[in-house]
Amino acid sequence: MLGPAFVAAVAYVDPGNVAANLTSGASYGYLLVWVLVAANAVAVLVQYQSAKLGIVTGRSLPELLGDRLSPWPRRAFWVQAELVALATDLAEVVGGAIALQLLFGVPLPLGGLIVGLVSMGVLLVQTRHGQRPFERVVVGLLAVITLGFLTGLVVSPPDAGGVVGGLVPRFDGAESVLLAASMLGATVMPHAVYVHSALSRDRHHAQRDTALVLRATRFDVGGALAVAGVVNIGMLLLAASTLGGVEGTDTIAGAHAAIVAALGPLVGVLFAVGLLASGLASTSVGSYAGAVIMGGLLHLRIPLLARRAMTLVPAIALLAAGVDPTWALVISQVVLSFGIPFAVIPLVGYTGRRSLMGEYRDPVLTRVLAWTAVALIVALNAVLLWLTVTGAAG
Repeated sequence: MLGPAFVAAVAYVDPGNVAANLTSGASYGYLLVWVLVAANAVAVLVQYQSAKLGIVTGRSLPELLGDRLSPWPRRAFWVQAELVALATDLAEVVGGAIALQLLFGVPLPLGGLIVGLVSMGVLLVQTRHGQRPFERVVVGLLAVITLGFLTGLVVSPPDAGGVVGGLVPRFDGAESVLLAASMLGATVMPHAVYVHSALSRDRHHAQRDTALVLRATRFDVGGALAVAGVVNIGMLLLAASTLGGVEGTDTIAGAHAAIVAALGPLVGVLFAVGLLASGLASTSVGSYAGAVIMGGLLHLRIPLLARRAMTLVPAIALLAAGVDPTWALVISQVVLSFGIPFAVIPLVGYTGRRSLMGEYRDPVLTRVLAWTAVALIVALNAVLLWLTVTGAAG
């Protein structure tokens, strides 16, 4: 019964997370370890709610929204969700293109095209062979991501005292607040919330023992998010132990160069391979999520490969225009932050509704925790947007 959560968990180790975690470790050492721990706890709750909604109702979150919204609000909701999906896709393609440039010197636009074509191959597995083979491919890429990003910790182990100290919530100036907000804001990805409800629905639609499926789903979500959390924290610890005080680590390419200089070319290659796998896996899942969003809200189904081809164009156009790839990643995360409340607020509202969930409605404690998590996510994303706008104005 395991699998759907591991596909959704790819969103938590995408290139945007790589940029945020490396920057945090390089700039502030172990200071913000607690942010990733807290973010992962919130992610476990939200992703379980999404899976539970799909299992109990037999409908995805976008389908439920599409059924309950009148035409104009439904179309407006789709527009913002589609913008979020496009921003997600931009980050994944850019990250994969950066990895190909680091590994083989491939120009960024060509690298973006290659990432798009390979992701089409991954989506073709789902189209022709169904969900389970698709899950196996994505989970395999997740294993490569884990190996690629954590190998460096074997060569350069973190300071145990620093890690423990990093579990104490605190900041060090306004920039650390901005970075923490962006790390948390990028954690609960809107497309992961939408797609997980569909993945769980599709995988478990034939199961009649709902209570058993929900118990298995808890293990699925817990295991998948544990892997994603370890990878994210591992990236931060690697940067803290290796990149502190090194110039140029505010970009992925600069961080990679510093890792190669400090730990050797083999670790640098494995890191770049992990980044490439991150881009390939996350862009495939992002395209799948976009199809789920469009199908649920517009009742319009476009073949996955056609959608992949269409959404690839903006990313390649930006890379061809010479836009700084790290800047593109940052902006994509800001766009994503706009979409988080639109996904998590109706999710928590639906899972707490007896008329929809019946006996599986969230208990009081879960509802309190879920709404607290929603308030935290919305507040931190508001801080991220405000600091980004005021910082740009300044």
